[in-house]
Amino acid sequence: MSTGRSAKSDVADNAGHPSVVLKLSGHTAVIEPDRFTPGSFQLVVDGTPQSHVNIDHPGELFFEYIQRIGHVIDLLGEPHEPITAVHLGAGALTLPRYVEATRPGSRQQVVEIESDLIDLVRAALPWDKRAQLRVRHGDAREVLGKLPAGLHGAVDLVVVDIFSGARTPKHVTSREFFALAAPLLSPRGVLAVNVADGPGLAFARGQAATLSAVFAHVIGFAETQVLKGRRFGNIVFIAAHTPIDLNWIPRLLANGPHPAKVIEGTELKQFMAGSLVATDETSTQSPLPGRTVFQIGH
Repeated sequence: MSTGRSAKSDVADNAGHPSVVLKLSGHTAVIEPDRFTPGSFQLVVDGTPQSHVNIDHPGELFFEYIQRIGHVIDLLGEPHEPITAVHLGAGALTLPRYVEATRPGSRQQVVEIESDLIDLVRAALPWDKRAQLRVRHGDAREVLGKLPAGLHGAVDLVVVDIFSGARTPKHVTSREFFALAAPLLSPRGVLAVNVADGPGLAFARGQAATLSAVFAHVIGFAETQVLKGRRFGNIVFIAAHTPIDLNWIPRLLANGPHPAKVIEGTELKQFMAGSLVATDETSTQSPLPGRTVFQIGH
């Protein structure tokens, strides 16, 4: 629910930083400057850092899992070749800005349910007007079913990075949801999914099983201790209809952040062994991180 406060009063409440109370979720979104990197800003939603943007250098990525997705983007096709991308979950448009900076001329669609979040980002952190970037407002799952038919079989990159506060809603974690995204992929296309989980990795293992039920080829990679289930963190799963080039693996590992590990083939099967495929009837939202995971110093 909206608190009814105006954007102007929200700015005053957040030490002068651009902010808004999101009408749909009731979360407060704030754009704060990065004290250590001039020209960089962080989008914080309900106390959770969701995006980091370097306005002066959009080709530089800050969050660990975003860097990993960035490395995947770098490996698509030829270097600097324009791609077609669909981003489910906007944040501060970190990855769309990265794609435009590293692959000028790319065609991109961004889907975001919180329209006032897009308005805040557009006003405070405007993106390059030359970018071929279309923002679609609405629930990611609903919009997937309404995308132009011309995108089917033509998308090189689909990014799933959807959060409401600190958790991924359950309706975008099921087999039925991923089945809606699957027809978009081109023969070389990949789906990149950000999965946040903690000790035990029950949610991440289930997501690996669910993706494997829809796509013929899946790999996962993350910081080593996260994959061992020793701390809360992000695992990036890459799914595709055609074999993922195994030459990617040493390059993904070499590019960091370090230490890193890739799981695929037999190791991925062992990782998800015994995990059930999530359906619309059984899917769950991602687990809530501990209070200190996203703690922000002031």
